[in-house]
Amino acid sequence: MRLNKFISETGVCSRREADAWIAAGRVTVNGQAGALGTQVGEGDTVLVDGCELPKRRQDVYIALNKPRGITCTTERDVAGNIVDLVAHRERIFPIGRLDKDSEGLILLTNNGDIVNEILRVEHGHEKEYLVTVERPVTPAFLSMMASGVRIGGEKTQPCVVTRAGPATFRMVLTQGLNRQIRRMCSALGYRVKSMQRVRIMHIRLGHLPVGRWRNLTDAEIRPLLAGAAARADAGD
Repeated sequence: MRLNKFISETGVCSRREADAWIAAGRVTVNGQAGALGTQVGEGDTVLVDGCELPKRRQDVYIALNKPRGITCTTERDVAGNIVDLVAHRERIFPIGRLDKDSEGLILLTNNGDIVNEILRVEHGHEKEYLVTVERPVTPAFLSMMASGVRIGGEKTQPCVVTRAGPATFRMVLTQGLNRQIRRMCSALGYRVKSMQRVRIMHIRLGHLPVGRWRNLTDAEIRPLLAGAAARADAGD
């Protein structure tokens, strides 16, 4: 593991701040001055200004079935914030957002390295939603939703839309405009009654009850970490 990452994962600073400490000669590894490219293992002794670092944090990866009415913010003074709902012992934050009126799958973590891996549009990761509107959906409506709708001065990207019931459809997005599905429906004369996110990439909501959370499995975590590591090594 790179020295700056090792330091930042203890929670004492960001990776950029760790770079500055290393460049200033404040960091030693096994008694020798650390360099920006120094690799560190679990058995190595890393000191900053001659002092030991705190133990590295335990990474947390959570899937939550967010209820309606909960706000995806870490600001604790906001009533109904997502952090108080989860009440985890570690300091965690949501990856992306799910609007207050929607429910379903959202991920939370304390590992900032995977955030861009999940959120950046150019990575093309899928998010799947189950949407119910106030009147029956038509083939024309589904076709227009799939081909793109002009909202806020731009046309949304093509996506996969399939009928799931008389007034319900599934929609798979790789784009993430603010309140995108609701705005697309409104532009076509439809009003969303309920919306649930059921999948993010390979991670599915499944039968997780509303308001409950679970830890991601190792199989769910590995692709997130592998993708983030690969892009970091490539300088993305």
